[in-house]
Amino acid sequence: MEIKEKVIQHSVGECTKSILPVRDALEVISGKWKLPIIISLMFGNKRFSQIAKEIPSITDKMLSKELRDLECNELVKRTVYDSIPVIVEYKLTDYGHSLKPVIEVLRNWGLTHRERIMGRKED
Repeated sequence: MEIKEKVIQHSVGECTKSILPVRDALEVISGKWKLPIIISLMFGNKRFSQIAKEIPSITDKMLSKELRDLECNELVKRTVYDSIPVIVEYKLTDYGHSLKPVIEVLRNWGLTHRERIMGRKED
């Protein structure tokens, strides 16, 4: 018995309409550090040094740059408290929290992928 796959034809325009928003999203969260920073802040508001401790091997310069990028994209809010010494705290905005389902799906896929690849037996 022959099984035929159903091939669905889509226009180039439909494909482009799917690619562009994904490209936009990846541009905002791409790179080695943005998702780890977002994940760190999903567990609560943090000071700069707390984020740095939770993300091994990120430099202060890179953390500062990435936090600024995330702030520009309205995912992170930086609050400076008028105290001595000055306290700066970072928190995920409601918009930043909207990434939680995406991160959960990526995490689950990553766990499955890791198990599939690392659990693969030599032929």
